Amino acid sequence: MAIAAVLGAGSWGTALALQLSRNRHSVQIWDCDTDLIDTLQTRNCNLRYLPDHPLPDSLSAHHDLADALAHADFVLVAAPSYAMRSVCDQLVELRFPEKLAWATKGFEKASGLMMHEVVAQVLGDKIKKAVLSGPSFAGEVASQLPAAVTLASDEPDCAEELAGYFHSSSFRVYTSGDVIGVELGGTIKNVLAIAAGIADGFGFGANARAALVTRGLAEMMRLGQKLGAERTTLMGLAGVGDLVLTCTDDQSRNRRLGLALAHGKTAQQYMEELGQAVEGFHAAQVVHRIAQDHQVDMPICTQVWRVLNGDAALETAISELLSRDMKVELA
Repeated sequence: MAIAAVLGAGSWGTALALQLSRNRHSVQIWDCDTDLIDTLQTRNCNLRYLPDHPLPDSLSAHHDLADALAHADFVLVAAPSYAMRSVCDQLVELRFPEKLAWATKGFEKASGLMMHEVVAQVLGDKIKKAVLSGPSFAGEVASQLPAAVTLASDEPDCAEELAGYFHSSSFRVYTSGDVIGVELGGTIKNVLAIAAGIADGFGFGANARAALVTRGLAEMMRLGQKLGAERTTLMGLAGVGDLVLTCTDDQSRNRRLGLALAHGKTAQQYMEELGQAVEGFHAAQVVHRIAQDHQVDMPICTQVWRVLNGDAALETAISELLSRDMKVELA
């Protein structure tokens, strides 16, 4: 059995740590939030994010990053996108395994880099890297409800090995060589989920939601084609699978942000009340910027960004989407 260092003790990091523990691996979890680690150590559960799931004896929580990395066979980063560079910077100063995976969905806001680009920039190309993504809510994974995800790496052997650590009858892990496609799907779907929440918050109905998801997928595919993603990836778990889940279920923080906006709250009010990262909020600006740079038409993502940035009222953004010219569907 392996020793895993899990960096990030939020809901997703904890759920994946539990999955690894159930597969009889030893897990050493770390977080920069000292109060959170104190709770994991003293209460033997993550009261803040997954209070109904006791931590097994094979899972230990650590304040010191070096202790969490000690003797580890691989690292799993489950931090928000805005913290990825900081986590990697800390790893540079320490001894860590040559295999690193992340379950982070998003772009780095300042640079517009994808997570694999941030990792390569900070840690270099010598380490073996992989991304884990797909339609999966932390609470359901922690409860061992069935889920299927994708783990992508440029190196097939790395993908197979890391996938094997997570794979089980309730958590099926499929491998891929398309890191760009898996990351894009997991990022863009969060922006589209905000739009779906807005539409449902205004009571536009199931027809409108289905249209939004489908046209949103078209936007994802257009940008993916420009950036080198494989079409089959975006039609799989990490693309359309995650998109459908996030746009249709209220466990999604991004969808709930859209609902909150439709009900009159600001994004800041919602996120302060939630106390957790909402990746779609951070991704919207970068997706809009990249789409402009590559001259890709992404009207739904553009209107989400305009609303979040204060450039358009909700009603104006919706009106502009509904009044777009007729066109061939697949154009």
